[in-house]
Amino acid sequence: MTPLPKRPLGRSGLIVPGVCLGTMTFGEQTSEADAHSQLDYALAAGVNFIDTAEMYAVPPRAATAGASETIVGRWLARQAREKIILATKVTGPARGLDWIRNGPPALDRANIRAAIEGSLTRLQTDYIDLYQLHWPERNQPMFGQWQYEPDKEREGTPLRAQLETLAELVKEGKVRYVGVSNEHPWGVMQFTRLADEFGLPRIASTQNAYHLMNRTFETGLAEVCHREGVGLLAYSPLAFGHLTGKYLADPAAPGRLTRWPAFGQRYTKPNVAPASRAYAELARQHGLTPTELALGFVGSRWFVASAIIGASSLAQLQETLPATATPLTPEILAAIDQLHLRYTNPAP
Repeated sequence: MTPLPKRPLGRSGLIVPGVCLGTMTFGEQTSEADAHSQLDYALAAGVNFIDTAEMYAVPPRAATAGASETIVGRWLARQAREKIILATKVTGPARGLDWIRNGPPALDRANIRAAIEGSLTRLQTDYIDLYQLHWPERNQPMFGQWQYEPDKEREGTPLRAQLETLAELVKEGKVRYVGVSNEHPWGVMQFTRLADEFGLPRIASTQNAYHLMNRTFETGLAEVCHREGVGLLAYSPLAFGHLTGKYLADPAAPGRLTRWPAFGQRYTKPNVAPASRAYAELARQHGLTPTELALGFVGSRWFVASAIIGASSLAQLQETLPATATPLTPEILAAIDQLHLRYTNPAP
């Protein structure tokens, strides 16, 4: 396998591999034994960057909350901790997961401090390299919503107060760097402005969906993140399997979307299937698999610090991890842009 690139994570000084192993299947689709095999395989390939969250496994439910962190923690206990870049996330209230910390899981001081203690215990470590706010507490469109709706405004913890709590954790040595997830340009600008104005930790990254059928990051966030020194951790680079082509051949193919249809909100829109088909055909024209085209594309973007890939099994990871290093010619990239103009962000 081609050696993975190493890239800076924003202005943090942290250098991460171009691929991060996501763990949200651990404890639901993936057994602990298989999860540990995936972690071993990834680490041997140079992927020492692991992403998890207190709410995982998915789909989120009370019975499996924290399971992914627990599985990662048992593996981490056998590793040289200083060689692993460990990221996790604190759950906010926007998705109504009231079993997290007995709910409501706000992003106020009490909740963030309770969340970090729980994560440290499950992960069997005394610090987190990158601690992320899983999604904004404020009203904003996400997870398949594509319009901002001001009539849905609600009370929430001020962003400055969120950063002040994170600053406490950094000062105490429990967190090295902080980040956000599922953010929009306004949020990134506010977090960086508040950090600079009040001497609080600057966010190193935002973890957002980014793939061939969702390039919304490029519209506003690419400029904001470039100018403010914030890295993109790109999740769902295969669009929940749609960009592998498997659902074109068999809409009922085994996978997360057929097992849990509620995951599919982003992928029920009219142009998803035509776009998937067009990208699969483009891949075949150039002797690539759809997976290689999709992962090669994300890896080629100048603003992607690391692409988060997850797998339900070691066999799946053994297919996808090498595909992240697929080189794409200028001709292929130009053809991708032409398809993007025809099928613009069908799965935002």
